[in-house]
Amino acid sequence: MKGSREQYMPNQEMARSRTRRQVEMELESKHGGKRPGAGRKRVAPRPRVPHRKRPLLASRFPVHVTVRLLAGLPRLRGPGPARVLKAAFVRGCDKGVFRICQFSVQGNHVHLVCEARDAVALARGIQGWKICLARRLNDYWDRSGTLFDDRYHGVIMRTPRQTRNCLVFVLHNARRHGEAVRSVDIYSSAWYFDGWRTDRWRRGYDPPDSSDGPPVAPPATWLLATGWRSRGGGRIDTAEVPAARRAT
Repeated sequence: MKGSREQYMPNQEMARSRTRRQVEMELESKHGGKRPGAGRKRVAPRPRVPHRKRPLLASRFPVHVTVRLLAGLPRLRGPGPARVLKAAFVRGCDKGVFRICQFSVQGNHVHLVCEARDAVALARGIQGWKICLARRLNDYWDRSGTLFDDRYHGVIMRTPRQTRNCLVFVLHNARRHGEAVRSVDIYSSAWYFDGWRTDRWRRGYDPPDSSDGPPVAPPATWLLATGWRSRGGGRIDTAEVPAARRAT
């Protein structure tokens, strides 16, 4: 009997071990562990800007910034909001270490072409401009509370070609959204842009009132001042279409 018991014990332990492994596998398959489809499901209608550390920014590189409003707010494209936006641009476009050099206003978001001393100056400049704009728009719309949907999205421009593509994308962005535009978009900084291939289009537009100051700052980086013209493809045509639109 003793020999039979000694032969039985290893078999019993092996069975118990198999049972434990089966239970652990079942628990892992039901709870915890990284697996496809796990985690809280997203309910926002569009992807949000990831909350990761922003890349380092050198002062010689301009940045394309996109700022988006909350869903359900009135459109930004209109005479009334345009006056509010212009006042915010005039006040916040040149802070020394931060500059807004070009912009375009769409229905629910704004594109900016900025320059900054570094990433900290960029973040503070955008934040100050957003606060100024939020206060003015909330007063105009007779509302209070949060105005912007998410943290801003920024793309650093590092080459002349990339910078030129960015300028085309921003200044002609209304065409990507199906807005009615003649030669240039009146809800952009097109009037203040000096890189057009021809200025004949200005004959059909009334010059904006600049008595309170310009809404954009002159560029200081080589890429945004001259690099995109000399090495990025030359001046921009008023009939040019952003590359993303041509691809579709």
